Amino acid sequence: MKKVTAAMSGGVDSSVSAVILKDMGYEVCGATLRLYERDGVSAEVAAAKEVCDRLGIAHKVYDMRSTFKTEVIERFARGYALGLTPNPCIECNKYLKFGALLDEALKDGCDFIATGHYSDIGFDVGSGRYLLYRPADRKKDQTYVLWRLSQHQLSHMLMPLSRLTKDEVREIAEKYAFSSASAKESQDICFVPDGDYAAFLEEYRGEPFKTGDYTDICGKVLGRHLGHQHYTIGQRKGLGIALGKPQFVISKDPVTNTVILGDEEHIYKKRVYINNVNFIGAVSDGRDLTCTARLRYSARDEKCVFHPLSETEALLEFENPQRGPTPGQSAVFYDGDAVLGGGYIIRSE
Repeated sequence: MKKVTAAMSGGVDSSVSAVILKDMGYEVCGATLRLYERDGVSAEVAAAKEVCDRLGIAHKVYDMRSTFKTEVIERFARGYALGLTPNPCIECNKYLKFGALLDEALKDGCDFIATGHYSDIGFDVGSGRYLLYRPADRKKDQTYVLWRLSQHQLSHMLMPLSRLTKDEVREIAEKYAFSSASAKESQDICFVPDGDYAAFLEEYRGEPFKTGDYTDICGKVLGRHLGHQHYTIGQRKGLGIALGKPQFVISKDPVTNTVILGDEEHIYKKRVYINNVNFIGAVSDGRDLTCTARLRYSARDEKCVFHPLSETEALLEFENPQRGPTPGQSAVFYDGDAVLGGGYIIRSE
């Protein structure tokens, strides 16, 4: 019997994943990661343990606060200081959920780890590579936050929800009377539950951000802002400045603490440069690839050509201009439902 460690938060998706794995005949152990001290941590652990007890499976708690602080929170804080807009969930998946947890599971003699992500995994005999696919429920597609995973990680992963819709998952949870069956989904980052990133970062660094200048694209000073970390590319609301017409954040300069404003037309770019490229479904042979790409989690796929510039850098040239490519965010590129790979946006033009 194959053994699997199921990552469990007490939420509906991870709970139903454990149910499916047990029904499939795996020897299942639930595992909850202790990542960040905040209200509700003990409640999450208790909820996950309750599900495990009901299913008759073991439950473990791994204290990974130190790794989470180093690999997720500190990277997040450094990114904002450099003028980027990072997505910490991508780092958490790479280093915690499919990194440190996988290491612990393998040490415990498990063959796999499993999560409640809506994605699918396959193996291509021809290339000898593990592949990552979109799930059946395209509205819940979470492949965007999984592009950094390695072949080693993919080879030890199970994703039991790949063929289910969210409604079907909730139906299973209701059948087992899980308290999470009707719970609302949170859209917030776990360590910033109120969504106020700037306030969190000011508290984390122990001092307020320095104010700076708003300028137009020609360098003319338009007013003062609260610190470049408060703003992101494409932002229009919350600028705290009236200029007689809608203005948008076009770019930021963290060195001079300047936020550049302009008309909406200035946000759209056709050429997006990325680095730290990780290939999943393909290995670059130096040739261009025609594919689609997404520049943010909720964005649509857009046609583009992938131009490799080096082993770790590339240019995505889009058929249509894209709104607000944001340094620090991810560009994930696809061949149909298969993830080819991804990279971090560094600039656009």
